[in-house]
Amino acid sequence: MIPAIQVDQVSKNYGSLQALSSVSIEVPEGEFFGLLGPNGAGKTTLINILAGLVLASGGVARVMGYDVRGEYRQARRVLGVVPQELVFDPFFTVRETLTIQSGYFGLRNNQAWIDEVMHHLHLADKADTNMRALSGGMRRRVLVAQALVHKPPVIVLDEPTAGVDVELRQALWKFVRRLNRDGHTIVLTTHYLEEAEALCSRVAMLKQGQLVALDTTQNLLRMHSGCYIELRLEPDMLPQTLAPLVVEHREDGAYRLALKDYVDVEGVMAQLRTAQVRVQEMEVLRPDLEEVFVKIMNREG
Repeated sequence: MIPAIQVDQVSKNYGSLQALSSVSIEVPEGEFFGLLGPNGAGKTTLINILAGLVLASGGVARVMGYDVRGEYRQARRVLGVVPQELVFDPFFTVRETLTIQSGYFGLRNNQAWIDEVMHHLHLADKADTNMRALSGGMRRRVLVAQALVHKPPVIVLDEPTAGVDVELRQALWKFVRRLNRDGHTIVLTTHYLEEAEALCSRVAMLKQGQLVALDTTQNLLRMHSGCYIELRLEPDMLPQTLAPLVVEHREDGAYRLALKDYVDVEGVMAQLRTAQVRVQEMEVLRPDLEEVFVKIMNREG
């Protein structure tokens, strides 16, 4: 089966600045894939190479088997990109904007799909509103709709929920999940790592233009073993032997302890019993993707 996205030893130089350094990533059809990294890591550069907006200095990038450079027309037809920046034409309504976007891809009689996209993104009541009259969140919804209007099999979402309200975020993820279930390949970049953890089956992490991690989300979480235990105690007095494990003591009285493994929970409980401290509340928490991300960035730094 042809990969939805194939990036093979792709590099990009801007003079003496190396934005990407021999990056290789393969995304199979139908995957929900996360592309993560701090600002300046090279994520948007890689997306722009896939979209044909930037020419790679070296290597090959393909979308649905089409070389983004040698077969750029075919590659662009199978890709939809939601850009980070709010770019829009102020002279058209929402419906006109989406109809013109359909025309770019040679699509006629596409109004039924346009109506469906607007419905799922809560844009139906703004269909005849001029783009310049929309709020920033509404304009971002239109950018998402533009990326989907030609039904591309591969969809790239570059920070799609940055600065938008909770309602749009929920509506967007509901619609995107549905597209993914229907077979669309989704590539997501986001600084909201809880979104990536909940949505993405695999994750790649970039730092300073280099690929520093690539694995399933669950494997990345398991690789960084350990857990946290949150406790509320009576009396509110933690035994001194447990003090080295404390990473936080909140104003509400809760202690957060960092443990190397889940089996260490029993040792903590035994020390509390010995000190005659009663546990009022207890919660065991695993590290989340944000913590794994920070550890990998620091390790590779």
